[in-house]
Amino acid sequence: MFYLLFSVIAYLFGSFPSALIIGKLFYQIDIREHGSGNLGATNAFRVLGVKVGLIVTIFDILKGTIPVVMVVVLAPELQPLIVGGFAVIGHIFPIFAKFKGGKAVATSGGVLLGVSPVLFAILIGSFFIFLKLFKYVSLASILVGLTAVVTSVIMQDIPLIIVTCFFAFFVIYRHTDNIKRIKNKTEPKITWL
Repeated sequence: MFYLLFSVIAYLFGSFPSALIIGKLFYQIDIREHGSGNLGATNAFRVLGVKVGLIVTIFDILKGTIPVVMVVVLAPELQPLIVGGFAVIGHIFPIFAKFKGGKAVATSGGVLLGVSPVLFAILIGSFFIFLKLFKYVSLASILVGLTAVVTSVIMQDIPLIIVTCFFAFFVIYRHTDNIKRIKNKTEPKITWL
């Protein structure tokens, strides 16, 4: 019963479309009609600028972290990673945005921050290294997903291995179009790093 309760709460947290709300409230822009049409932080950076992109990134991370911390504090007998998975599903398929959401990168990271700050720090560092090397946000995100799996295996944490595999699958799946554009050399590169 507690799993159901916290999973629903996590899904609703994940469903909060921060990029959509900020875009409409402060810029009168529906971010789904611009850029990639995605509700994630990367599209917020491209369409609404660096400041909004950073705010959306923080919100998207917290959507994963807050439900996990709630479980750790209020129901320590539950596995927080399972509940965190529902926050990620909420981000990808948000009930408040017609089930069309983001690509799960920041919210997945937020879940991992809640259970393993060390792993989160490794992934943040890895992201910027991959971004510096390849200049593609999408490719850096995919490689970070795979790095999470490898790091979890090294840590020998079975629940973490299972959940990072789940997260990596969704991150790769949600970046299918980006992979095609990278192959065709039409994926936009960053210029600031």
